[in-house]
Amino acid sequence: MKPTMGRITWKINKLPSMVGSYFKNKKDQLVLTYRSLFYNEYTSLNTFIDTMMEPMFWFVDHFARYLGPIMVTFVVIMITFVVSVFYTCLLPHVVYTSHTIVTITHLIVGHWLLINIVFHYAMGSFKSAGHPPPLVQNSVSICKKCISPKPPRTHHCSICKTCILKMDHHCPWLNNCIGFHNHRHFFLFCFYMWIGTMYVSYVGYDLFKQHFYGNKVLIFPDFLYPLNLAREAMVSSGITSKVVVEKVEKKVEKNNEDDVEHLGISYSDKTFHNLVIFEFLLCTGVSIALGLLTMWHFRLISRGETSIEQHINNKERKRLKKRGVIFKNPYNWGFIANWKQFLGLTKNRSFCRHVLLPSNHSLEGDGLLWKTTTYSFKTDQNGLQLL
Repeated sequence: MKPTMGRITWKINKLPSMVGSYFKNKKDQLVLTYRSLFYNEYTSLNTFIDTMMEPMFWFVDHFARYLGPIMVTFVVIMITFVVSVFYTCLLPHVVYTSHTIVTITHLIVGHWLLINIVFHYAMGSFKSAGHPPPLVQNSVSICKKCISPKPPRTHHCSICKTCILKMDHHCPWLNNCIGFHNHRHFFLFCFYMWIGTMYVSYVGYDLFKQHFYGNKVLIFPDFLYPLNLAREAMVSSGITSKVVVEKVEKKVEKNNEDDVEHLGISYSDKTFHNLVIFEFLLCTGVSIALGLLTMWHFRLISRGETSIEQHINNKERKRLKKRGVIFKNPYNWGFIANWKQFLGLTKNRSFCRHVLLPSNHSLEGDGLLWKTTTYSFKTDQNGLQLL
């Protein structure tokens, strides 16, 4: 019996390693089978990610064109809502509490921002980004999807099913491709909308503070809402001294009537109360999101890139770095020159007239031929020449 028990014990001790070895062999067989069928030397992590994201790309390609009108309608409704609340709730408060000169200044600034927002949104939505003509002498390649000439900086939009001159991206919020002819309107819409939402938040901050905090005695500054909220939770749980709570409640009751007279309304008016709070929170949230988006595009424009070219240039930069070569964007002419070209500030056009005020001026060039930092081109009677 003893030898038998010894063999049984030995086999039980070896069982974990045998099971591990079995699964390791099966794993190696599975990996070998997979690689023998699907291995490709040129497959990379980016290819794997693109493959995994293919269902999302398919959804965008097939449904983005239907979501576009819905999102445009949503933007129009929200802009109308913010402007309506500003006129009915915030502006009367400004008129009541401010000097006449301050009120007039608010009216001028507010309407200047509104006009620019509406103008650039309409132009960005309805103005074509630009398409290459059927015959292009200086095309460098042929589009594989629409089989048409593809000039420099031109890319095919899978949603619009056509090539776009100097394509940046397809914007569902404008339901339009952003490219050569409307890229300026898109950026200025984002910029003025960003300034406008911050302006509305600034104008409505005092009224929001009164409605949101009421007469509460705040230990921390009012903009540190999470800390004040945590303190209120401590008060409600009995952690804070009852004496402090009683003092706060007495002060609230004492000043309640003064706030009602100051606002000219009753706190029982839930609609007014909710509109003021929602207006401030909406504009503050949008200003943060739009601020990040605007800064991102500001950086790209300053470097002479579009959103698509930024990805292409990054890949090219990594590829050339392995060879010890420094990549330089051929369309980057420097900060000032890039912005002048982007805003169309050529031919004696001024910043005040063509940027601060609505303007539908055309950009220099046709979007087909681009000067680079290495080469320059000119067109004469003999055709295109390389200088």
